[in-house]
Amino acid sequence: MLLGVWTDKSAHLGATVPTVAPGSAFLYEAILTAFLMFVIIAVATHTRAVGAAIATAIGGVIGLEALFGGPVTGASMNPARSFGPALVSGSWTDFWIYLAGPIIGAAAGAFAYQLVRGGQLERSQTTTTESERDGAPPVRLPP
Repeated sequence: MLLGVWTDKSAHLGATVPTVAPGSAFLYEAILTAFLMFVIIAVATHTRAVGAAIATAIGGVIGLEALFGGPVTGASMNPARSFGPALVSGSWTDFWIYLAGPIIGAAAGAFAYQLVRGGQLERSQTTTTESERDGAPPVRLPP
């Protein structure tokens, strides 16, 4: 669709291309993705986070990161977001940034969350089954 609309062969067609040095862009993408992953894990594992609160938290982070990171790196935060436009436009300028940055950033965000939470997730719950009511030990669900 993009190729049909934009006949100009020099158009990037939505490709994420950094406006800063590759090292800075990589760090920027990694940090943006780390923040996003931290928030996603936090709301996905917190028992008080439900419905609209989850969507608002994740959407707010994405919106703010697009606002601050968009002009610098395109604020991809997802290798798939960068792959499609790069493939269609043929613009592979520093594409490695958009593969490595989000992967390393996501791992860093998950690790940071585990450090903050002390290695335990909140959603470890117990359920009551018929056998429990009859005196059997409780069944623990994994987090």
